[in-house]
Amino acid sequence: MRDSRSNSRDRPRRDNTEEKDVLASWVPRTELGRKVMNGEIKTIDEIFEKGYVIRESEIVDYLVPGIEEKIIQIGGNPGKGGSIRRTPIRFTNRMHKSGRRRAIHALVAVGNGNGIIGIGYATSKDVTSTIANAVKKAKLNVIPIRRGCGSWECQCGLHHSIPFKTESKCGSVHVRLMPAPKGIGLCVAKEAKVLLSLAGVKDAWGNSSGQTKTRLNFIKAIFGSLKNLNKMRVSKDVMKTTGLIEGTIGPVKKDVKEE
Repeated sequence: MRDSRSNSRDRPRRDNTEEKDVLASWVPRTELGRKVMNGEIKTIDEIFEKGYVIRESEIVDYLVPGIEEKIIQIGGNPGKGGSIRRTPIRFTNRMHKSGRRRAIHALVAVGNGNGIIGIGYATSKDVTSTIANAVKKAKLNVIPIRRGCGSWECQCGLHHSIPFKTESKCGSVHVRLMPAPKGIGLCVAKEAKVLLSLAGVKDAWGNSSGQTKTRLNFIKAIFGSLKNLNKMRVSKDVMKTTGLIEGTIGPVKKDVKEE
């Protein structure tokens, strides 16, 4: 997979006291939010298993404390020698009869490093509200990720990689992710490293084709390939062989091979 020179920026994380104040003042507006507040639903995995739709970002903050937020650099300014200097925010202008109007675009990825990931894309007129809306949409779009060890070279039965090969396409960008043995690391582009590390994947191979400089389509294709892992039907034998797990893993749970 192509590697670019751009880096993602971590969004300044709020203090624990500030997060507690936000959750303390949270008044649920949906039935799912009220169930979470009353303690009927204690983990985010229960939401995925029962097929509920998350319509309040505070639900994710409540069930997944300390979720990490990272801004993906989708903007760019011309540099020396025809290169592009990447920026976290993309600006677009359009002419109107009242004058020139500017729009600001932002793309944010969130994850807990333990099987949960989401992306959000937002457009607004100022930077602060754009990033805040992107973070909110990313939390509303969180999904569980399947992990395991599908590499024939390793076959350890742990969940350090992905269980099998997956691919997805967005626009002209085609992305393919493959399981890797333990210790290889993330041999993918920097954009894919951000999403895989947020999802809790430590080892993976990947390649891509198409116009990967279009960052928005590139990130969507990577996210789509991770999402497609959940659409494959897997037998019990394959689950035991690959050590497949889905979603978060607590410290008490053991690996499939040990059970």
